[in-house]
Amino acid sequence: MNPPGVRLLLADVDGTLVTQDKVLTPRAIDAVHRLHDAGILFAITSGRPPRGMSMLIEPLALSTPIAAFNGGLVVDNQMRAIEQRAVPKEVVAPVIETVASFGLDIWVYQGANWLLRNDKGPHVDREAWTVKFPPTVVKSYDGMVDEVSKITGVSDDRDKLDQATEAVRTQFGKHVSAAQSQPYYLDVTNPEANKGYVVEFLVGQYHLSSEEVATMGDMPNDILMFTHSGTSIAMGNAGLEVQQAARFVTTSNDDEGFANAVDRFIFHSDDAKT
Repeated sequence: MNPPGVRLLLADVDGTLVTQDKVLTPRAIDAVHRLHDAGILFAITSGRPPRGMSMLIEPLALSTPIAAFNGGLVVDNQMRAIEQRAVPKEVVAPVIETVASFGLDIWVYQGANWLLRNDKGPHVDREAWTVKFPPTVVKSYDGMVDEVSKITGVSDDRDKLDQATEAVRTQFGKHVSAAQSQPYYLDVTNPEANKGYVVEFLVGQYHLSSEEVATMGDMPNDILMFTHSGTSIAMGNAGLEVQQAARFVTTSNDDEGFANAVDRFIFHSDDAKT
C-alpha cells in the first residue's frame, strides 16, 4: 500500500540521486526499488542530455519518461523522443554571444550532439566521463539554430556566472529560461523547458494532482519543481536558498541523502537518518 499522499517521486540526478563522484549507491538503488514495490512512480530529470542518463535505466528499472535538458527533451526508456521544446531559433545566436561576452565557455546541445569549440575547457573531461560520451568539436556555431535543446555557459568564476545569468534573463526575458544547474553551469533552454514544466508533464501523463508529487533536488533550478509539488525535499548539500524553498531537508548526497529522504519523507520511517 502506498504511503499516504505521494504517488510519484521526481528526483534531480547530479547532486541528488548520485554522489559527488557520480556514483549511484546500493542504498539509492534499493530505495528506488522499494518505491516500485510500493506502487509509487519514480522519475528523473536533469540538465544532462538523454544519453547521459541512459546508464541509470537498468539499475533503477525506470519505466517513466526521462526529462533531459531540464525538460527541454523528454524521452522514453528506449531513448525515443516524446516531446521536445527547443530554444527559439531567433535567440540562439544572440544568447551565445551574450553568454560568451562574460568569458564563459559555450556548449551547445543540438539533437543528440554535444557541441563545443574548446575541448580543453573547464569541466569538459569531467562531463564526458559523467555522461559517457564525448563532445564534438566545431569551429563555430554559425547557422546552428535548429533543434537546440540547451546552451550551456561554463565557468568556475561564480561572479561571472551570476552576471551572465542575470544578463540573459534581462535581455531575453520570457523568450528563454536561464538557470544554474551546477555551481559552474548556466543552462539556457526554452522558456517552458524547466523542472516545473516536468512536474506538470508527469502530472498530466499519470493523471495525478500536484499534491501527490514529491520532488527532490539541490540547485536553484530545482526550486521550480518544488513549487509545483506537494512534497519538496532539498539535499543537505544544497545552498540556503534551495533549502529554504523546500518543505524538508535531507542529508547530503555524499551521506545517502536520497535514500534517507525516501525512508523519512516518503515511507515515514523513524529509523531514517536526517
